[in-house]
Amino acid sequence: MSRRGWVLFLTMSVIWGIPYLLIKVAVDEVSPVVVVFARCAIGAALLLPWTIARGQLRPALRHWRWLLLFTVLEMTGPWLLLSYAEQSLSSSLTGLLVAGVPFVAALAARLAGEEERFTPVRIAGMCLGVVGIVALLGLDVEGAQLLPLVAVALVVVGYATAPLIVSRKLPDVPGVAASSVALVVTAVVYEPFALPRTEELTDASGKAVLSLALLGVVCTAVALALFFALIREVGPQRALVITFVNPAVAVLLGVALLDEPFTLGIAIGLPLILLGCVLATRRSPVRTRPSELCDVDSAVP
Repeated sequence: MSRRGWVLFLTMSVIWGIPYLLIKVAVDEVSPVVVVFARCAIGAALLLPWTIARGQLRPALRHWRWLLLFTVLEMTGPWLLLSYAEQSLSSSLTGLLVAGVPFVAALAARLAGEEERFTPVRIAGMCLGVVGIVALLGLDVEGAQLLPLVAVALVVVGYATAPLIVSRKLPDVPGVAASSVALVVTAVVYEPFALPRTEELTDASGKAVLSLALLGVVCTAVALALFFALIREVGPQRALVITFVNPAVAVLLGVALLDEPFTLGIAIGLPLILLGCVLATRRSPVRTRPSELCDVDSAVP
């Protein structure tokens, strides 16, 4: 990986590890619908002009049906569900539970007919990750309400399936263009519910308002732009490795800044989930027939 690739990778690993912290701080004073609306409105205000200036809006809107489905799975549903869940769950636990995305993504890709097969290593990784999640659920969520856990489970499904929409149905739509459209749609959906609650923003502390601002500017607009730059620099497979680091960042921030406990469930579940993610999303070797070897000069593993 190039030096630029490493800089982008490390930056994204941190940036997408902190939304759980910021959401936790914000929902203590602001309702989930206001959190989602503010995040999307700020992100759209920054990314939409960029998309229009590059002439990418109209071509993107030609795929509006699939863009709408991507929006629901990636933003409209998950961001509200995350904000709702973190009203009762800790940011570190939420971040770790969302680490189940690679497992569901691997299963979804298989069901969608992706060519990569489930090797013994990938199956072992998925089992290891499930054990880690079970450790979290068994040791850390005693007394937790069921609905927040169901909300996080739905977030995992959305985050795992949305990339399939992009790769299969939106391959020609630039990532920033797709993101800006999704942000605008989500902001419009939540506007009628958020505007009557604007007094929450005026009554909120500076800490909560700053969290919303950082969530919209850094964790949404800047993060989406950097993520697609990372994909261009290192390719989609390596770019997805940030998924392995984000939960660790979420846990460390929650423990260090919010005084959330570093529990036995985290101590056991975190390494199991991270290792399971690495193994479960490992690319399967491509089987090549001898005759095909004569048709190519080299192969990239």
